[in-house]
Amino acid sequence: MLIAFTTLKKILIIQTASIGDVILSTPVLEKLHKFYPDSKIDFLLKKENKSLLKEHPFLNKILIWDKKQNKYKNLFNIIKQVRANKYDYVINIQRFASSGLITVLSGAKAIIGFNKNPFSFLFTKSVKHIIGTKQHHRHEAERNLELIKDITDNKICPVNIKLYPSDKDYAYTKQYKNSEYLCIAPTSLWWTKQYPEKKWIEFIKEVNTKYKIYLIGSDKDYTACQNIIYKSECPNVQNLSGKLSLLHTAALMKDAKMNFVNDSAPLHIASAMNAPVTAIFCSTIPEFGFGPLSENSNIIETKKTLNCRPCGLHGLKKCPEKHFNCAYTIDKKQLLNSIKYKND
Repeated sequence: MLIAFTTLKKILIIQTASIGDVILSTPVLEKLHKFYPDSKIDFLLKKENKSLLKEHPFLNKILIWDKKQNKYKNLFNIIKQVRANKYDYVINIQRFASSGLITVLSGAKAIIGFNKNPFSFLFTKSVKHIIGTKQHHRHEAERNLELIKDITDNKICPVNIKLYPSDKDYAYTKQYKNSEYLCIAPTSLWWTKQYPEKKWIEFIKEVNTKYKIYLIGSDKDYTACQNIIYKSECPNVQNLSGKLSLLHTAALMKDAKMNFVNDSAPLHIASAMNAPVTAIFCSTIPEFGFGPLSENSNIIETKKTLNCRPCGLHGLKKCPEKHFNCAYTIDKKQLLNSIKYKND
């Protein structure tokens, strides 16, 4: 049985997965604050993502789990910390066993999460998590809001994905905003989600030179971005990968003429800023529920019918069919059209 709404004084949200997963959890935070403005809402995430929510105005505290060093020792330390906080309600958005263990050992009065979590049989309530198809689909952010229907309302639209860069973040990125610009996030953790280097170069060469082009990503993406710059031989392209924090990136994407992204974290950063975005889906499909939510959104996919697409939910390390036609058959004109060249 779920606890009475009036007793919700301390709430914990758990999402220790990737950057995009954390961003897609923010509608839960926004809605809980709307219904319980006097409650203390905490958020548990992994150490690498802590800067994402550091400026969030509705958060009481950020709890950090360091997964890279002493993972399991730190896991049990987090469990102790969570128990000591004596939460009324724990909402577990992640579907992995470790987060389920934190949830069931939290000591909270009520716990809820998705039925795919191995510990969901011990939750106060578990909610079905159903990945969409081309015939039936729902956005992941909407699926996340299903978790709190019983303590808020039954509405899952509109979805309110938000990040909050500070004035300092905007001030830092002002140096890059002296002229119209595009942002390109050319890489992805998964190879088959990544628009190929050759195709990015073809596109960049055709972009009107009045636009400055910023390549964005983490420090791990620096070499890949440098290769694109070197091979494109375009002087208006600058590599900012590894030079911006996550919230710097959000502030930069906000004012871009267009942001070009793969099915990856920068897509969700754009959505959180309501920034213009063109999302390229190679091996995956937007119907899975991870498409863009900005008002100015474009989805680009191959126009060719491929029986092998989609080949997986999260992408793969290489194309199973060895041709990667889901990416190579996307024409550069599809990207160029999203910039709207009427005044060029």
